Amino acid sequence: MLTRRNFLLSSIAAAAQAKRRTNVLFIATDDMNNALSCYGHPVVKSPNLDRLAARGVRFDRAYCQFALCSPSRSSLMTGLGPDTTTIYNLQKHFREAIPNVVTLSQCFQKNGYFAARVGKIYHYGNPGQIGTDGLDDPPSWNHKVNPKGIDKAEEPKVTNHTPERTGLGSAIAFYASPAPDEAHTDGMVADETIKLLEQNKDKPFFLAAGFYRPHCPYIAPKKYFDMYSADKLEPIPYTEGENTIAPPWAYFTKPPNWNMTRRQIQEALQAYYASISFVDANVGKLLNALERLGLAENTIVVFWSDHGYGTGEHGQWMKQTVFEAATRVPLIIAMPGAKSKGKGCARTIELLDLYPTLADLCGLDHVPANLHGKSLRPLLDNPNTRWDRPAVSQVSRQQGNTLMGYTIRTERYRYTEWKNGDEGAELYDYQSDPKEMQNLAKSDRHAKVREELQTRLRSIAKSRGKTG
Repeated sequence: MLTRRNFLLSSIAAAAQAKRRTNVLFIATDDMNNALSCYGHPVVKSPNLDRLAARGVRFDRAYCQFALCSPSRSSLMTGLGPDTTTIYNLQKHFREAIPNVVTLSQCFQKNGYFAARVGKIYHYGNPGQIGTDGLDDPPSWNHKVNPKGIDKAEEPKVTNHTPERTGLGSAIAFYASPAPDEAHTDGMVADETIKLLEQNKDKPFFLAAGFYRPHCPYIAPKKYFDMYSADKLEPIPYTEGENTIAPPWAYFTKPPNWNMTRRQIQEALQAYYASISFVDANVGKLLNALERLGLAENTIVVFWSDHGYGTGEHGQWMKQTVFEAATRVPLIIAMPGAKSKGKGCARTIELLDLYPTLADLCGLDHVPANLHGKSLRPLLDNPNTRWDRPAVSQVSRQQGNTLMGYTIRTERYRYTEWKNGDEGAELYDYQSDPKEMQNLAKSDRHAKVREELQTRLRSIAKSRGKTG
């Protein structure tokens, strides 16, 4: 029999549950492209990210705003484009230009959330600054953890296929470590994040877990290397002269593939894929912890990479281009009570959209009015809903940023121009040319499309702070 006292207690419990704030687990990865099985990759094994995608929406056309770590991360966390943050390199901090900006995690703090990060969210040199604050932003967090694992000690053991490049952070270098997962920096990121989940499970939280792989050097436990046979990995074909399809500024890797042999490329792919699977395993630990702690049904989980990563397309490796491989990123959002689960969204969206999306989903107050993105809530409710917002990305090619490349990506086309078109342009139709092998910028038949995209690109870039 339900007594008055029991009725009151149950009513109080129900009211408390109704007022319970939605948490956010914000998972970042460094230099990861869309080589995941949930994105249709035929080789890479990513069962835990597949599990997350089955719980949420997988965005198939998500793009960064700058294919380089610090500019991209600064843009995402401030909700402002690179020409507003004025971050185009790996040295300057965004508060030099916008000292009073309210970052994404600061906005959560203002709404009573506990905000903490473990590992890399803002930029610091990978691997050189692992274990330090780097270019972190202290006002963004109530708490921080800077893990440093055995992979730092193992760096002298790497095999380096591009020794002429300066520093391991920009070299095709790898090592299959005998050490267990938890001894590595990324294993520590997972474990330290789980500790924070356990300690703060009864309060609203914004916890950011920043993994360091698959950024080079590709150091991961050997068992992940054993998941892939280098002999069976097929390098992306490169045709002689392919690096003349676009203006010379379009290419970062010179000479193509850095003159690696076929076997070296196969070993690089094996190591890169192993690093992805290592990140996936650590994401699985976080998802398991959410379920164990009873937080899964009250926590939005976001998985993102700061930019894409070339693995031989056009002979290009890593980032710092505005081709598809470097600008497209994996993005998965899983939210409690989602109307759409396990679906892909083909609409074109930007990392800039994450700030307004999370503020919207969590019902935050005091949200800055000048954010450059838009809430993705309509697409989370219905991934096929009408959506006409292109993605704009950019990259700098000279000291002082005197030569910038800007690109606009719609669901079908990409238009790119270098120094306002004075140094060349590119136009690709992904419907007929998904590998970007035909530059249509000078095609009379595509003049109208080019002009429309150019007008739209320049308008968006100007609205986000472009001055030239």
